Amino acid sequence: MIGIDTNVLVRFLVQDDKAQGAAAVAAFRELTASDPGYLTTVLLVETYWVLTRAYKKTVVDVLATLTELLSIEELRFQDDAHVRVAVERARSGADFADALVAAACWERGCATVLSFDRRAQEALRFRAPA
Repeated sequence: MIGIDTNVLVRFLVQDDKAQGAAAVAAFRELTASDPGYLTTVLLVETYWVLTRAYKKTVVDVLATLTELLSIEELRFQDDAHVRVAVERARSGADFADALVAAACWERGCATVLSFDRRAQEALRFRAPA
């Protein structure tokens, strides 16, 4: 398996630097099902933030991109199930990063997630600390 860093994935996706974009494409072409690329959960959160904030991509477009990545046989994800749940929750209005936090916490049996984020409280039933 070959770990992929955020800057390589972003260059692969946006192609805004000719040399780095070409190198990223070449690296992805070398991945195989038996020697796949590995995407961490942190990388996905960073990629989501970079694409939505720095590149001004819409949430809908970024979620579509994440869904496409999930279907690539030559990629493995640290928390595949959590990512899939987070993408679906984000499509329903939750923040992708918050949805990843929620998925991980719920899998571990947490009764709730404490947060001051009102949007997360509404979208994901997080609870404000008392």
